[in-house]
Amino acid sequence: MYHFFLKYRQFLLPFSWLYAWVIGIRNWMFDINILPSESFKTPTISIGNIAVGGTGKTPHVEYLIELLSPTMKVAVLSRGYKRKTKGFILLDENATAEQVGDEPKQIKENYPSIIIAVDENRRNGIRKLEASVRPDIILLDDAFQHRYVNPDINILLTDYAHPFWEDNYLPAGNLRDSKSQIHRAEIIIVSKSPKNLTPIIQRTVYKNLKLFPYQNFYFTRFEYTGLQSLGEKITINNKKDYTVLLFSGIARDDHLRNYLEEEYKHVETINFPDHHRFTTIDIKKIIHNFDAIYDDNKIIITTQKDAVKLKDNVNFAKLFEKPIFYQKIKTVFFNENDSKDFKKIILKHVKRNSILY
Repeated sequence: MYHFFLKYRQFLLPFSWLYAWVIGIRNWMFDINILPSESFKTPTISIGNIAVGGTGKTPHVEYLIELLSPTMKVAVLSRGYKRKTKGFILLDENATAEQVGDEPKQIKENYPSIIIAVDENRRNGIRKLEASVRPDIILLDDAFQHRYVNPDINILLTDYAHPFWEDNYLPAGNLRDSKSQIHRAEIIIVSKSPKNLTPIIQRTVYKNLKLFPYQNFYFTRFEYTGLQSLGEKITINNKKDYTVLLFSGIARDDHLRNYLEEEYKHVETINFPDHHRFTTIDIKKIIHNFDAIYDDNKIIITTQKDAVKLKDNVNFAKLFEKPIFYQKIKTVFFNENDSKDFKKIILKHVKRNSILY
């Protein structure tokens, strides 16, 4: 059903026009203060997009954590998408993906000393953090369209291979906010870019964005940094000797799949919807497809976002008897000058707001 929907969603364009009209009215109501936007004492940085998933928000949040945490008390606030709980939760080491969402769980796993909280009401979440842990800065994960909070910096991401200016509004496309709202972003990042960007391509992308003078613009890419074993321990001496079964529940697996196809002999894939909750039937399908691969040298690879959900469930133990890994990634700026410029803007702005408050 999911893949059928993706194939024929272009026929839903009339509903997309209605959706665009509704979100246009909503943004107008915020612009003229019929709906209120609230600023807070603690400096806040929003990392988000105007499309549904697939731009790499979590790796960019982790980039900011590594930038800020050495000198500041950093907190991350997420809504905890598709969690089974409600309200404010401050994560500890025992929190599960079902309780708090897969992305907050992943961030907590990678940075156990960082303050991570979830709350579908971002204003309430910020107040709770200010009252309880008093962070120096709050990173708002996936909050660009959440206009009830007025962050100090808005960082807007768009996927290089699926830019927002070529997309349609939901449900025919993936846009969940008006394209015109890009004007609210102080920083725009074209994420998941290729290594070999030419100056001509960079200028073309810049022209399509139609940025204002106050906006800063960068390209970033994913750097794949190795595999983390989840199951049977094996040593991979030569990747080109191995067939990979890649399964994932992310918005788009094309970037990861392309990388694996360059590195390994052959790649087979199983795709699930973004933030998919795995079932025992799913696990049986993965194991069946893996066992059916006619190759002595074969492994299973997934994403860390999917791995944190799998590890929480004891019913999935059979999967971990296989040679299964998750692929580690990090965000890298297109060049060192862009990286330095981005860090300078963030640190200068955070320091200025900390003094003001």
